Amino acid sequence: MKCVICREGQTASGQATVTLQRGESTIIFKNVPAQVCSNCGEYYLSESVTNQLLTRAEAAVQSGAELEILRFAA
Repeated sequence: MKCVICREGQTASGQATVTLQRGESTIIFKNVPAQVCSNCGEYYLSESVTNQLLTRAEAAVQSGAELEILRFAA
């Protein structure tokens, strides 16, 4: 698909680092499967991947994590 941010690049399967913040908590996920723009690097996540990230991030926030760095595992 054509990137909606830069409107120049095409997306291809790849991996991204996703950072989520809520209040005082920052959760970083590495190696997240995504569609990545070849021009600007913008990434797009599938609905299922997004749901997994949000579930894991919520658990980290509830446990009181201030900073957590995780590798994504499907």
